[in-house]
Amino acid sequence: MKQDMQSTTETPLPKWLQLSDDGFRISLKYPTELSGVTVDTLMMRAPCVRDVRAAQAASNGDAEQREMSLFASLTQTPEADLMGLKMVDYLRLQAGYFRLVTDE
Repeated sequence: MKQDMQSTTETPLPKWLQLSDDGFRISLKYPTELSGVTVDTLMMRAPCVRDVRAAQAASNGDAEQREMSLFASLTQTPEADLMGLKMVDYLRLQAGYFRLVTDE
């Protein structure tokens, strides 16, 4: 009888991502100006249900706008500044967020 073996090792965090009890910090590949200050890291706190509902209400059903509103709230960064991130850094932000909302 063949048994299925599941890997018990966790995927290590990328070196640009540091998780904490309150959220995470990402190192940006491309330093950028956020809220008038050039930064090379960005903090995001873990969302609560209220955050997600507020972003949903503000988005009028637009999934991209919902995510942008949510990320702006969680990072305390204006949406316009987040839209100026290089794509690789925005993808890092998304990856961090999905780690925060996954129960692993």
